[in-house]
Amino acid sequence: MTPTRFSSFSLQNRLVAASAVLAALVIGIFVALILALSAVRDATKQEARSKDVTASALRLEKLVLDVETGLRGFVFTGQGRFLGPYVQAQRQLPARLDNFERLASREPRQRSRAMGLISLIKDYLNYAQTLETLGNLAASRLALQTEGKRQTDEIRLRFKGFLAAENVLADQRENSADAKSAHAIELGVAGLASTAAFILLFGLYLARSFARPVREAAEGAGRLAGGDLSIRLRQSGPGEVGELTRSFNKMAESLESARIELEEQNAQLRESERLKSDLVNTVSHELRTPLSGVLGFTKLLLTRDFDSETRRHYLGIVDAQARRLSELIDDFLDVRRIEEGRFERARELVDMGTLLREEAQLYSAQSRKHQLALELPRAPLPVLGNPDRLRQVIGNLLSNAIKYSPQGGIVELAAEANGDGVRVEVRDEGIGIPAHQQPQIFTKFFRGDAAASGITGTGLGLAVSRDIVEAHGGRIGFTSAEGKGTTFFVELPRPNGDDSRPQGNGADRS
Repeated sequence: MTPTRFSSFSLQNRLVAASAVLAALVIGIFVALILALSAVRDATKQEARSKDVTASALRLEKLVLDVETGLRGFVFTGQGRFLGPYVQAQRQLPARLDNFERLASREPRQRSRAMGLISLIKDYLNYAQTLETLGNLAASRLALQTEGKRQTDEIRLRFKGFLAAENVLADQRENSADAKSAHAIELGVAGLASTAAFILLFGLYLARSFARPVREAAEGAGRLAGGDLSIRLRQSGPGEVGELTRSFNKMAESLESARIELEEQNAQLRESERLKSDLVNTVSHELRTPLSGVLGFTKLLLTRDFDSETRRHYLGIVDAQARRLSELIDDFLDVRRIEEGRFERARELVDMGTLLREEAQLYSAQSRKHQLALELPRAPLPVLGNPDRLRQVIGNLLSNAIKYSPQGGIVELAAEANGDGVRVEVRDEGIGIPAHQQPQIFTKFFRGDAAASGITGTGLGLAVSRDIVEAHGGRIGFTSAEGKGTTFFVELPRPNGDDSRPQGNGADRS
C-alpha cells in the first residue's frame, strides 16, 4: 500500500485498523502464553509423574524386601511368627504391581524395564511360595541362599537401574519444565513490552497525526478570530483531519479575499465620496461663475439704460456665459448617457482632415498667446463615426492643450494614416502631467492640481472623450513629462469597402 493511498484513509478507518492490529497483537500474545503455559503444565505433570513412578518403585521394592525378610526369618528359625511381613507384603503386592505398571507405562524404555522387573518379582513370589510350602527347612534354607539370593539380587539390580533411569527422566523433565516456564515468562514479558510499545507508538501517532493538527487548527481559529486572516495551516493529517485543515485554509483565503475586496470597495467608496465632493465643488463653482455673469449683466440691462453698443457688448457676455452653462450641462448629460449605456455612435463616413481644419480654425482664435500649427496629409483621412462627437473629442483635446499651457506657446494638431486607421495627435508645451497623476487622468471629475492652479473645468472632458473614442472602436492615450508638455493621441479605424457608403444622418442616438 502506497503512502498516498494510506493517507487518503479516513480517521475512522485508521482507528479501526489500528484497533484491529492491537487486538490481533494481544490475541496472538495470549495464544502464545496459553500454549507456553500448557507446555509448562505438561512438563510439570511429567515431572510429578516421574516422582510418583519413583515413589511407587521404592514402595514396591520395600514390599519385595519384606517378602524376602519374612521368608528368610521363617526358613532359618522355623517359627511362623516371622511370616507376618511376608503375608502382609503378599497381600499388598498385586495392587502395587498394577499401580507400578500403570505409572511406568508412558515412556517406552522405562515400560520395558518395568515389565521386566514385574516379571522378575512375580517369578520370585512364585518361588517364595514354593519354599514356604516345602516341608524340609534345610532344603529351603539352601535354596534360599542360592537361587533365592540370585533372584533378589537381580531384582535389586533391576530396581537400581530403573530408578536411575527414572531419575534421569525426572531431571530432564524438571529441566524441560524450568525451560518452558522461563520461556513462558520471557514470552509474557516480551508480549507485554510489545503491547506497551505498540500502545505508546499508537499514542504518539495519534498525538502527531490528530492531536497536533487539531491543536494547530484551534490556535489558527483563535488567531483568525483575532483578525489575522493571513494564517494558514499545514495541510497534514489523515482523512477528516486533513480535510479540516484544507477547509480551514479555504475559509481563511475566502475571508482574506473578502476583506481585500471590502477594503478595495471601501477605498472606491471613499474615492467616490471624494469625487462627489469634488463634483459638488466643481459644479457649484463652474455653474456659479457663468450664472453670476448672466444674472449680473441681465440685472444691469433691466435696471439701467445703456447705449446700443454697450448693450450689445453686455448681451454678448450673457450669450457666452449661457453657452458655457449649456456646454457644462451637455457634459453632465453625456456622462449620464454613457453610464446608462444609452450612448451609441452613428455610422457616417467622416473625413478627419476636414474636421481637423474646422476645429483648428475655431480654436485658433481662442487665445492670443497660443499659436495653433496644423499638420495634415493631402490625402483624405476617412473614418466611420459621428462627426459631432468626433468634433467634441478634438475640441476637448485642443481646449485642454490651451488651458494647460498658461504661458502660451505652440499647440500642434497633426494627423496621418497609420496602417488600418487614422492617428490624430494634439501636442502642447504646457505644464505637463505629474507621473503620480497619470493613472487617473481619464477618471471622471479628476482634475489633479488644476483647481489649485486656477484652471477651470469639470474633469469630465477626457472621460467623455475616452468613451466616445472607444465607442468608435478606437483608443486614446497620451505621453507627458512634467514641465515639458503633453501629447494626446487618438487612433480610429479606417472603413472597409462595405463601410465606405454614408450611413445614418450623423445624429447622436441617445
